[in-house]
Amino acid sequence: MKALVFLLVFGNLLFYAFSAGYFGRPDNPDAGRVEQQILPERMRVVSRGEVPGTPVARTELVVPEIAPAEEKPAPGSAEGDRPAATEPAPEAKAEKAQVAGVAEVADKPPVCLTWRPLPLADADRLAALLAKRFGDYKVTRKLAASESNGWWVFIPSLPSKVEAEKKSTELRELGVTEFFVVQDELNRNAISLGVFSSEKGGQDKLAELKAKGVRSAQVAPRPGKDSLVTLQARGPVGDKVELIGAVGRLLPKADTLACK
Repeated sequence: MKALVFLLVFGNLLFYAFSAGYFGRPDNPDAGRVEQQILPERMRVVSRGEVPGTPVARTELVVPEIAPAEEKPAPGSAEGDRPAATEPAPEAKAEKAQVAGVAEVADKPPVCLTWRPLPLADADRLAALLAKRFGDYKVTRKLAASESNGWWVFIPSLPSKVEAEKKSTELRELGVTEFFVVQDELNRNAISLGVFSSEKGGQDKLAELKAKGVRSAQVAPRPGKDSLVTLQARGPVGDKVELIGAVGRLLPKADTLACK
């Protein structure tokens, strides 16, 4: 047992002396390194003292740009949920037809109706009806000449007695003295400037008044209780049927004619 321990100690001492170089060293200090290499066949020399070259730039793959496809509206979007054109409701159709009918009537020219000859009282009743129920119609009247009434030069009825007196003052200032303010119901507040048996006499008097500066005077057949009147009404064609019916009920004997 002692001999075995001695041999182990002696062997370790020999190994230490050899590794420490007590038995001498080889000329090439690197000679021992070759034996210490592990798998030397897998080693590769990349440079032997030269400066490494510029590394090769890596080639990047360029992906061409592709235009995005046109987006389609999603089922839940406002455009995707837009309903198809539907047929309008019957009420909308009726309203549209009514508007079209009104537009068509508006495009038509106004209608003109006339009634002649009418006694003065009937003409006043008809004029009152037109003013009350058919305000869109423009009414004009023309007095027929009568030998018994003659012709007169006058200034049409003024709105009030005060206006008539003011006009009388203006006439006096112009040198006109022969006139009077009418007081009867038919031509209240009109100013009569002369009555003549013929139209020529009236026109001569009117020319004389205009020479003095009277501008509002005019000549017309002189009205009277037995005078006959031609009445005309011009307005929308849409009320024509209703107007003719109303006149027929008011004046059954009056004929409704178209204006010439």
